[in-house]
Amino acid sequence: MADPRGFLKVRHRELPARRPVPLRLLDYREVYEARDEDAAMLVRQASRCMDCGVPFCHSGCPLGNLIPEWNDLTWRGRMEEAIDRLHATNNFPDFTGRLCPAPCETACVLGINQPAVTIKNIELSIIDEAFDRGLVHPQLPDQLTDKTVAVVGSGPAGLAAAQQLTRAGHTVAVFERADRIGGLLRYGIPEFKMEKRHLDRRLDQMRAEGTIFRASAHLGEHGALTGQDLLERYDAVVLAIGATIPRDLTVPGRELGGIHQAMEYLPQANRAASGETVTGQITAAGKDVVIIGGGDTGADCLGTAHRQGARSVTQLEIMPRPTEERPAGQPWPTYPMIFRVSSAHEEGGERVYAVNTVEFLGEDGHVSHLRVTDVDMSSGRPVPVEGTEREIPAQLVLLAMGFTGTPRAGLVEQLGLEVDERGRVRRADDFSTSVPGVFVAGDAGRGQSLIVWAIAEGRAAAASVDRFLRGTTELPAPIAASTMQLLA
Repeated sequence: MADPRGFLKVRHRELPARRPVPLRLLDYREVYEARDEDAAMLVRQASRCMDCGVPFCHSGCPLGNLIPEWNDLTWRGRMEEAIDRLHATNNFPDFTGRLCPAPCETACVLGINQPAVTIKNIELSIIDEAFDRGLVHPQLPDQLTDKTVAVVGSGPAGLAAAQQLTRAGHTVAVFERADRIGGLLRYGIPEFKMEKRHLDRRLDQMRAEGTIFRASAHLGEHGALTGQDLLERYDAVVLAIGATIPRDLTVPGRELGGIHQAMEYLPQANRAASGETVTGQITAAGKDVVIIGGGDTGADCLGTAHRQGARSVTQLEIMPRPTEERPAGQPWPTYPMIFRVSSAHEEGGERVYAVNTVEFLGEDGHVSHLRVTDVDMSSGRPVPVEGTEREIPAQLVLLAMGFTGTPRAGLVEQLGLEVDERGRVRRADDFSTSVPGVFVAGDAGRGQSLIVWAIAEGRAAAASVDRFLRGTTELPAPIAASTMQLLA
């Protein structure tokens, strides 16, 4: 372990400083700033890891990251070994270190009576230093097989599956309907949370390993490859197409202009931030913006609206405001629903809880206000509170209420796959579908979830595909697939 008395010497969490709000609102760069003292801070935090006899951080992480091992190696300054242990379970720690909500930290044993170890920040520091020192290299397969695999979707699940299968020696082609590779990582995650240079350097690594990328591939549509084409051309198919059907809000006035889904708004903003010309861009500049939905996507809209120069931003959530301490029904080591403040929330705006939108009001065909009411959720359903109805000005409304499943039209129908009542493609414990050779990984089979689950499922599905193709596999699976299915 690291310092046996480290958790007694250092009893508090230390995190990198975020750039001042007025400064970071002027650009789309990541919010954290590098400081000379950060290296010593990371060593101090790594020393707090107790290398527990039962490391619950392992079970908190869907990838099963070897957290005590790379904490110890970080403390000892053995960075080459630390990155090897980190990559042993996680293809993309540079993504999870920036985007994962860190369920490992809420499962940290030290967190029972002290602030948890800053696991996520240590993870990120290991991979960023590894790239800076040239320690991340393409991992070429020892030999090539004669098997081919099509991976549909280039989000974290698809990329993880593709990299694992390429390293196993198969010829892998990744198909992406957007004009650039990356899926949600490219166009759903704002630059201020993850600059796309981190994605691009990983894609360069994968290309060097032999993965083939095909962008602007609208599979299943007229004039493009169909599901039957994939079955004929490839020995196996991995569907990692996400859960992209957005939840809508069908209240009076929904037809008014100026009301958009978050995933209409964020991709345009990301394109503009990367220097692309976006015709007819949805912008928050000079407007009163209302975001309906209190989750991460809503926070992404919040930070983006501020950078575009919104006049005001209000974020609505139908559920009551969470408590700041663990609820009694969510004890350690579970991931608790507590009040959290993201970098976007630091930057301004109002968060309103326990409120429901009754109607959209408009002028000349464009939204101008929302009529809302407070709700009582004690019964499990929203009950309007009498006398609380009011109006909120809004010239731009962004719906960030989550997703309801994967589209059935196109490949899912063409392949004859079944979809369950939650909009997920049905699959067995080994990620296989009822169609031989077709596997499903990530949100398409699990439902809307975390990036760390997507990568874990991509890795596990890759092991199942490799076993299907060769009868055996040496690819590691982070968690037993049956366990993943039980937790889905």
